[in-house]
Amino acid sequence: MANYLDVSLTISPDLPQWPGSPPIELKRRRDMAQGDKANDSVLMCGVHTGTHVDAPVHFLAHGADVTHLPLEILIGPAVVAALPDVDAITADTLEGLNLPSDTQRLLLRTRNSESWRRGERAFQPDFVALTADAARWVVHRGIRLIGVDYLSVQRFHDHHETHIVLLEAEVVIVEGLNLAQATPGNYEFICLPLKLAGADGAPARAVLRSLSE
Repeated sequence: MANYLDVSLTISPDLPQWPGSPPIELKRRRDMAQGDKANDSVLMCGVHTGTHVDAPVHFLAHGADVTHLPLEILIGPAVVAALPDVDAITADTLEGLNLPSDTQRLLLRTRNSESWRRGERAFQPDFVALTADAARWVVHRGIRLIGVDYLSVQRFHDHHETHIVLLEAEVVIVEGLNLAQATPGNYEFICLPLKLAGADGAPARAVLRSLSE
């Protein structure tokens, strides 16, 4: 049996949320402890909760929704790269990784993942993310999927240009990965977002299988 590493966050009310996002609530609609014949729950949360993907329509008025994200991009070989000492991911940062020329899926492990390891519940506005020039570098290199280990691919106080550059080029954005246990290397990446009609994003389960052994 292959060993898979779950790199998705557990959705619960304790999970940090982007400021202004609706609270996460999981409530029992029917409860066997109260005499019902089955347990039946209702989940209430935003589509950009926890580990999730962004669809083009998130920032492009006429962009595609999440149901149109291609599976052949969401599943396939990926490189996990570590950037433990940076506060922002720039084009120069990415160039310095010396990635294989055929890299199509890139997952970036930064100090953000340590906050998941520690179980921090408060939103961290100083999280590490990509600058707009880094997004242009991703597009220029032909990378088709970029994954980051906090709740946004762009920094908290930046303009939306990072998102727009990536989404206009149809780069799939995966946000909220927990890469604390992922050592740098080559993996099979599987990321399956919920198939929500019309949605600008969707929570996803994401896993890695090492290809380095």
